[in-house]
Amino acid sequence: MSIGGSLPDTVGLMEAEPSMALRATGIPEPEAYDLEGSEESLERLRRYASEYGDFYRVFSPRRGSYTYVVNRPAAIKRILLTNHHNYVKGVGTDQISILLGHGIMTSNGEYWHRQRRMLQPAFHRRVLTRFGPVIAAVTDACAQRWGERARRGEPVNITEEASALTLEINLRAIFGSDLQLIRERFGSNPFDIVHTESKRDLRFAYRVRSLAALIRELIARRRAHPEEQHFDFFAMALAARDRETGAVMTDRELVDEVLTLVVAGHETTASTLTWTWYMLGRHPQVQEELSASASALPLGRVPDIDEMEAWSSGQKVIKETLRLCPPGWIISRRALAADVLLGEPIAAGTDIFISPYFVHRHPLHWASPERFDPERFAESSSAGRDRFAYIPFGVGPRHCIGEALAMYEIAMHLARLLARFRLTPVDASPPHVEARINYRLRSDLLMRVEALRPTAHKRARPE
Repeated sequence: MSIGGSLPDTVGLMEAEPSMALRATGIPEPEAYDLEGSEESLERLRRYASEYGDFYRVFSPRRGSYTYVVNRPAAIKRILLTNHHNYVKGVGTDQISILLGHGIMTSNGEYWHRQRRMLQPAFHRRVLTRFGPVIAAVTDACAQRWGERARRGEPVNITEEASALTLEINLRAIFGSDLQLIRERFGSNPFDIVHTESKRDLRFAYRVRSLAALIRELIARRRAHPEEQHFDFFAMALAARDRETGAVMTDRELVDEVLTLVVAGHETTASTLTWTWYMLGRHPQVQEELSASASALPLGRVPDIDEMEAWSSGQKVIKETLRLCPPGWIISRRALAADVLLGEPIAAGTDIFISPYFVHRHPLHWASPERFDPERFAESSSAGRDRFAYIPFGVGPRHCIGEALAMYEIAMHLARLLARFRLTPVDASPPHVEARINYRLRSDLLMRVEALRPTAHKRARPE
C-alpha cells in the first residue's frame, strides 16, 4: 500500500500530551473536544474554521487520540482519490453499521470493492432513465395533493412531502411490483418508519434491522420463481455476480445492501429537496425564473436523464443548494498507514474529518460564500474552480453511487411542480438546523402554495 512519504521520528509524539505534539508538528490545535456525535459540533467547527483555518486537529478525550480536520482541496484529493486505498471509513461508521449492516456505505477494503462493482451496473444512466416514469408518477400524485391544498388555502408541509415522495420513489425503484405485495400483507408499508420516525437512535436502528426478515422472505420468493420478470434494483442485486468468481450475493449481503438503498437513498435526497424549496421560497426572483424555465420543458411526457441534466437553470439551483446545504456535511476517514498531508506527517490510525459544508463556504474558492447564487454554477463562472472545492456527493471511488439518480429525481420533481405552483414561506425567520448524520432542518418547513395558470406543457401531446 503506497503512502505519501517517509515520516520523521517526531511522529511518535502525536499520541503524546497535546502541547508537546503541537510543538512537534506546528499544526493548529483548539482545546480538546469530542467532535463526533454532538449537537455542538457544527458550531465548534464553524468557530475553529474562523480561528484555525482549513487544516487543524482536535484531541478527543473519549478516544484518547486526535481528529484531523482537513478542508483543503489538495489534501481532499489525496485522501479521497489519489491515495484512497490508505483511507477507510472512520469515526461514526460503527454507529451507522448498527442500522445498515455491512453494505457499501459502511464496508471497507476488498469486500467493499467487490460489492460496489456488483451494484454499479444498476446505476448506469441507461438503467436510471427507465425509472423516469416512476419518478414522474409519484411527483404528479404529489402535485394533485398540492393542488388540493392550494384550493383550500392550506399550507404544505414540505419536509413531510419531500420525505414521503422520495421514500415512495425509492421503494418502487427497489422492490417494483413486490411493494404492493408488502402493503397487502401488512395492511400498510412497514418501511414507512424511515419517513415517519424522525429520531435516529438505537430504537430506530432496531426497527429498521427487524425488516431484514421481510427482505429475506422476498429473496426466497424471487429465487423460487425465477420465471417472473422484474425490473427493479432488487432484481439487479439478486442477479449481480462477482466478475472474478461468478458468485452471487448471500442473503445477508443482499439484506444489508437493500437496507442501505432504502435508508441512505431516501434521507439525503429528501433533505436536499426540502432545502431546495427553502431556498426558492426565500429567493422569489430565482423561483420565478426557474418556474418560467420549467414551463418551457417538454413535460407532457417523461423526460429522460439527459434532458433533465440539460436543464441548466434547474441544475444550477440544485447544485447551489447542495453547496450551501450538503446533506452529508462530514466525511469521516481513518488512515491505515502513515501518510503526509500538506507537508505534515499523519500517523497510521489517525481519524480525519472532511467537511463539505466548510469546503463549500471557503472564500478562496467561492465569492460571497454565504450568498445563495445559482449563477456561480454557470459554465463561465465554474471555469478554473478547483474540482475538489465542491464535493456534495464525495469524490473518487467512494463517491455516492446514487448521485445521478438523486439529481434526476430532484430535477424532475422541481420541473413538474414549478410549472404548476408558486411557493412562499409561512415563516420567514432563520432556520433551525440539525447537523448530526445529515445536515437538515430541525423543524418542518411549511409553505403556502399558489396554483399557476395552465402552461404550455399541459397542452403538449405525449410522444
